[in-house]
Amino acid sequence: MKIILAIDSFKGCFSSEEVEAILAEAFGREGFEVCSVPMSDGGEGMLEAFIGALNGRYIEATVHDPLMRPVGSKYGIAADGTAVIETARACGLTLMSPAERNPLVTTTYGVGELIADAVHRGCRRFIIGLGGSGTSDAGRGMLQALADVFTPNGELGELAESVLKECCFTLASDVRNPLYGENGAARVFGPQKGATPEMVSELDRRARDFARQAALLTGKDMSLAPGAGAAGGLGYAFMQFLEARAQSGADLLLDVSGFEGMLEQAELIITGEGSADRQTLMGKLPERVLQRGLKHGVPVWLVAGRTQQVAELQAAGFARVDCITPPSMCTEEAIRPANARKHLEEWVARVLPELKR
Repeated sequence: MKIILAIDSFKGCFSSEEVEAILAEAFGREGFEVCSVPMSDGGEGMLEAFIGALNGRYIEATVHDPLMRPVGSKYGIAADGTAVIETARACGLTLMSPAERNPLVTTTYGVGELIADAVHRGCRRFIIGLGGSGTSDAGRGMLQALADVFTPNGELGELAESVLKECCFTLASDVRNPLYGENGAARVFGPQKGATPEMVSELDRRARDFARQAALLTGKDMSLAPGAGAAGGLGYAFMQFLEARAQSGADLLLDVSGFEGMLEQAELIITGEGSADRQTLMGKLPERVLQRGLKHGVPVWLVAGRTQQVAELQAAGFARVDCITPPSMCTEEAIRPANARKHLEEWVARVLPELKR
């Protein structure tokens, strides 16, 4: 039996590659043929997943972090010259301690520096992962970094006539929120980046003001486009000034990895994530994997650290939905790597009888 593993990271515990390695080893010991496809929806693990799928190489660069401190970072260049940038490597929440997180002052400047480095190396096609940011500056920092490098006067209005007009940007993100408003970047994502209610109101006001100014500057307004609110409005900056198009990060990775070709000989797909519930069905990675499986008539199992609304998940088409964590165990204990590994291995032991029938 050939099993395809296409599992998202178990956040706070294991990367996609780590989860899949544990399961591949466990199933492999039982004689199953296993094919692992490291996954990401554009957030955590995006760089490794895409560079692995595209046979790329890593480029190291020193840029500025969200608080404008020098930080070692990296991005990738695929075999065909496409640059792959995980924006969290320059503006990520994890680059700051909890006490340092203040989206009124954090900046995406370092993201622009990564792009500039890739442009100087000859890259003109970009895949941009918009996840895990610690910023909410509507991408102004990134745009300013690009203007500082590529325009004569450091003006955003000059970007359209710079070398960047030769570049094509694809945004890998599953966020559909607009830039501002009740469902905008500040109100939905600001609190998890350290914003108080007062900060949220100020960030939303700043985003509206910037959108008005940018519309006058460019003659268009992308502030309400789906995905404009991704990464604290970084999605908006790419769409408004760099003609970027947004695509489901999961779908993009499934396409570039040749996932559907792998399904021709597959008898089972196992997908998963740290916590699965009805939100999983709103375009998250396991749902996108499910759609590919349904298309090709290959059953898809969903495994997660926590599960809710299991009936809804099964009704959507998952052939099996399993929670690996004992009901009595708290999340803090469940995400300890030793415990999570044990639970994954125990889950494999539980499902073996069904697979061997």
